[in-house]
Amino acid sequence: MSRIGKKPIQIPAKVKITVDNEILTVNGPKGILTRSLHPAVKINIEDGILYVSPDNPEDRKVVALQGMFRALIQNMVIGVTDGYERILLLSGIGYRAELNGNTVVLSVGYSNPVNFQLPEGISAKIDKNTQITLSSIDKENLGATAANIRRIRPPEPYKGKGIMYSDETIIKKAGKAAAK
Repeated sequence: MSRIGKKPIQIPAKVKITVDNEILTVNGPKGILTRSLHPAVKINIEDGILYVSPDNPEDRKVVALQGMFRALIQNMVIGVTDGYERILLLSGIGYRAELNGNTVVLSVGYSNPVNFQLPEGISAKIDKNTQITLSSIDKENLGATAANIRRIRPPEPYKGKGIMYSDETIIKKAGKAAAK
């Protein structure tokens, strides 16, 4: 049995959850998120508590889906109440970022600046030209956007230059000079 899937989800007073034709809609103060449900997973809402249950508790794949959908719904509830934030740091001489409307312009060592168009639902804030703070109510879309920005210039292991997450640590290699 899925331990995560068995846990109930507390629904805050500000959040409204509806299920219509296998489409789950979570409405909160920050916005609305929707997701289609798998037919093998059922949702019950009783007294402000949401339970996710599998159709066939003997099938391991269905039980795994129960845990996954419980985590996805929990992320949706947190997203519409508090929202999510991801911080990216630019490390390197001359590396900087600027916000031009809905486009992040990155100067990260290439001959021309790189323009990154932010997807709908993602907002960015730039501090000190080297810190990009992305925020959204959709955790999945936010993580994918942060990964796409990081992919433009991933941190290299010798000097640590590049775009990295704020909670990421780069293990630096010694290089040729230290071998002597």
